[in-house]
Amino acid sequence: MRTVGGRTDHVVVVGAGLAGLSAALHLLGAGRRVTVLDGAAGPGGVAGREVTGGFHLDTGPTVLTMPHLLDEALRAAGSSVAERLDLVPLVPAYRALFADGSSLAVHTGAAAMEAEVERFAGPDAALGYRRLRGWLTELYAVQMRRFIDVNFDSPVGLLGTDLARLAALGGFGRLDARVGRYIADERLRRIFTFQALYAGVPPARALAAYAVIAYMDTVAGVWFPRGGMHAVPRAMAGAAADAGADLRYGRPVTALERSGSRITGVRTEDGTLRCDAVVLACDLMTAYRLLGRQPRRAVPLRAAPSAVVLHVGTDRTWPQLAHHTLSFGAAWHATFDELTVQGRLMSDPSLLITRPTATDPSLAPPGRHLHYVLAPCPNTVIGPGPREWRELAGPYRDRLLAELERRGLAGIAGSVERECLVTPADWTARGHPGGTPLSFAHTAAQTGPFRPRNLVHGTDNAVLAGAGTTPGVGIPTVLLSGRLAAARITGPLAGHSPGARAGRRRPVPEGRPT
Repeated sequence: MRTVGGRTDHVVVVGAGLAGLSAALHLLGAGRRVTVLDGAAGPGGVAGREVTGGFHLDTGPTVLTMPHLLDEALRAAGSSVAERLDLVPLVPAYRALFADGSSLAVHTGAAAMEAEVERFAGPDAALGYRRLRGWLTELYAVQMRRFIDVNFDSPVGLLGTDLARLAALGGFGRLDARVGRYIADERLRRIFTFQALYAGVPPARALAAYAVIAYMDTVAGVWFPRGGMHAVPRAMAGAAADAGADLRYGRPVTALERSGSRITGVRTEDGTLRCDAVVLACDLMTAYRLLGRQPRRAVPLRAAPSAVVLHVGTDRTWPQLAHHTLSFGAAWHATFDELTVQGRLMSDPSLLITRPTATDPSLAPPGRHLHYVLAPCPNTVIGPGPREWRELAGPYRDRLLAELERRGLAGIAGSVERECLVTPADWTARGHPGGTPLSFAHTAAQTGPFRPRNLVHGTDNAVLAGAGTTPGVGIPTVLLSGRLAAARITGPLAGHSPGARAGRRRPVPEGRPT
């Protein structure tokens, strides 16, 4: 693995999102002096927080999986998940509601899910689920150690016995077809393939290797931190500060200063901060602009689909809603074509509805409830642009509420007391290329060693972190990106000294969703 050469005593991290904070914690654990700069008023990046009328809205990701990666980052600086957060395993992880009126509780415990699948689709489906779970587990083991949690220096790094093992597992086939080998019921297949949308690829075209995302939330478990998802970056920032990091908010970076091929300083409106190395954990295109570089690629980067998110604080809730509810439309393959090819809004949308007050009522005033409705939509490259979305926003909000009413959430429009609508126009205004918070699609040409690497040609001491670089989109992979970035500066992190506060560590919660 290539690493940054020369002196690396003081590292400046640009961006206090999950990737930047992960990098900072791992760097602190390796004995580096760390300064974190962010233009916002506090930590979080995309995982932000808005408060309106006593409703505490998480404006970023809502699904937390693989908490051991978060614990690993905190432990690097002598803290732990148990010390900083109260994580609740979600049971069920999801509830799925289908257009035909059927429903399924998605458990991550094997016995509970097998029983639920048998109730839903019969004993043959339950047997298929058991076999699918085994395949997902084996696929994850191969991919994590060799293709996800790794710094690639070239595609040659793919070669080896694990590549052959991944091929033998069918990882280079198509996701929908591979899952179909185990499960015939089309409704059930959706539970294990909808995650491909996070990767920006329809299940029928996605590599089967992307089933690793399904492993994370249908096998490994889904969690929720009391205080909301924004509690995660707050906990990370607190641990970093306690370990000696200098966290400076309200400091947007305006330029990088260099001497030859090395970055020597990071400039803000307050002046220039000298450094030995820099981690750019901001949006990828912002990082390239600061570096004065562009990615060296034969084919331009392709943005993932975007999303409209309607946050509503209501005076009621509905019993069919779990903490996370998947509300599937009757159409499936056609809607992916609309999102990724035609650039049209879904005619029969499948929606993710998150009700955080199901687990933590303190996020809303007494007797009130929070609901986040996420509707995938085309990015602004192939779909409506930011200007068009300013006209579409109001009508689409009304359309979403009408669709939810039709699907059984009676009176939802009249129950809204506070709301916040986020569209691709807002994502664009926040600096996300293509108007999408999901960065670049995980096509075969934008995955693993073919994704923009975290070392930048022509700059010796700058490293990238975040969703746009390796390994990719999602909380687990973004946390890993921070650790991989830190390893480019420090060398391998396994076994490094955790620092003076190591004696205060406590383990990550052992409870598992069932």
